[in-house]
Amino acid sequence: MGTLFEFLRSLGAVRLGVMGVVFLAMALFFVFVTQRFTGTDMELLYSNLEPSDSNQILRQLESQSVPFRVDAEGAQIMVPTEDVARLRLMLAAEGLPGGSNVGYEIFDNVSAIGTTNFLQNINLIRALEGELARTIRSLKTIQAARVHLVLAKRELFSREKQTASASVVIKMRGAQRLGNEQIAAIQHLVAAGVPDLEPGKVSLIDDRGNLLARGDDQNSDQSRAGEFEDRRLAFQRRMAGEVAALLEKSVGRGNAKVTVNADLDYDRISTTEETFDPDGQVVRSTNSVEEQAQSRDTEGGDPVTVGTNLPDGAGADDSGQSSSNQESRTEETVNFEISKRIINHVREIGLIKRLSVAVLVDGIITFNDDGDPVYNERTKADMDNLAKLVSTAIGFNEGRGDTVEVINMRFAAIPIEPDVPLDLFFGLQKNDLLKIAEVVVLSILAILVILLVVRPLVSRAFEALPAAAAAAEQKLLEQQAAATAALAPPASAPGEAEEQFEELIDIDRVEGRVRASSVKKVGEIVEKHPEEALSIIRNWLYQEA
Repeated sequence: MGTLFEFLRSLGAVRLGVMGVVFLAMALFFVFVTQRFTGTDMELLYSNLEPSDSNQILRQLESQSVPFRVDAEGAQIMVPTEDVARLRLMLAAEGLPGGSNVGYEIFDNVSAIGTTNFLQNINLIRALEGELARTIRSLKTIQAARVHLVLAKRELFSREKQTASASVVIKMRGAQRLGNEQIAAIQHLVAAGVPDLEPGKVSLIDDRGNLLARGDDQNSDQSRAGEFEDRRLAFQRRMAGEVAALLEKSVGRGNAKVTVNADLDYDRISTTEETFDPDGQVVRSTNSVEEQAQSRDTEGGDPVTVGTNLPDGAGADDSGQSSSNQESRTEETVNFEISKRIINHVREIGLIKRLSVAVLVDGIITFNDDGDPVYNERTKADMDNLAKLVSTAIGFNEGRGDTVEVINMRFAAIPIEPDVPLDLFFGLQKNDLLKIAEVVVLSILAILVILLVVRPLVSRAFEALPAAAAAAEQKLLEQQAAATAALAPPASAPGEAEEQFEELIDIDRVEGRVRASSVKKVGEIVEKHPEEALSIIRNWLYQEA
């Protein structure tokens, strides 16, 4: 033990510090290599997690006793590769990760006692926003979503009612973007989940600040133009797909490329037409009036006198002149109902004005006797038949200016670089080779560390051990000599030496002969060097024996 202490003391503080650092680095290196060889491969379970989701997922993993590693300040969780699929299914059944949005579960732990109406309304809005955000986030192309709602309400003493509105912020996965149909779908989804909310009142923006829906353009020209363009493109894709599917039955899959350009009329026309039919007369009512009138006038011959007017006078003579008048009138009124037809003609938008179809057909590939491919053009009869098929499929109308072009040309070959086959041994794959290479590299590093660091340190230690042992032995001899000199009696004659030595064995006589300072010095030496003192006593005992 003393030799080891002497060796360490001879190295010095600087060398001991350097050796400690080297041994610590070696220990860490070997720990890393051991974990690399014996540890399990970790794979990403989830990334971009909210702190609340990370906390809940880690609790589930701890309850399942699954090893995990947390990176990116809790935003990423790594688990063993073989457990990734199972854990994702298990966490999905638990509704994790659920995002930071709060849904209707906000009412689970809310006490009705002491809760104001204002707080209940705020919680209702938060619940609606959270549920809508969760539903939008369930779409495959959307990574995150946030919804803000303004519910419809009527102010006190006001006749007008405030309309509901909403704004949605979405974050897409990767470089994907939403189409007009998907934007309209999100608007209708939010509008259907909020009372008195129109789809046109839902504004939509993405995480880059691009305005996808204005929120006030329900019937604007811009929204209608976008809808019309989407309809036109969908019509062209449908027509091209149907024609290509028809042609590939004859020319083979992938040997026909079809492009359709449709000119559609989006004018909405409403026509009201009122027509009267003069031949379609029906008697509705008849009114007949018939009148007859008859009158007669008579003139006397005698003049009018007093005698003729007396009662007893002579009467008038009837021999005077007379006339008569007779009239008749017939009136008939007939009311007819004339036939009338009213036509309201509304033409839906999207009337086809003109179609242009271009079809490119590849030739026929045959093989010669040597097995080399030979390109052959299709016959004119085949091309005419293909043109007839296309014309019939699109409803060709020469009167509106439709055009169909079917051309036979050789398709350009797409150069594909062949995969370089790996020289695999014993059926090993690329990942296996990489792991073997990693093991070999780490093994070489370990060997280099042992040869260049550990071996020189051990060699120097063994080389320094003999010198340290000799120095320790020399120091021990010096201490023994000093102890012997301290314990030796005073000088005397040679003849009396043996007698005096024997007399000093007596304790009573020794106490009178040894000086107090010598006894004190011997005690100090024994306290400082107990092992050396014990060795000296043992040597004395061996000499006596």
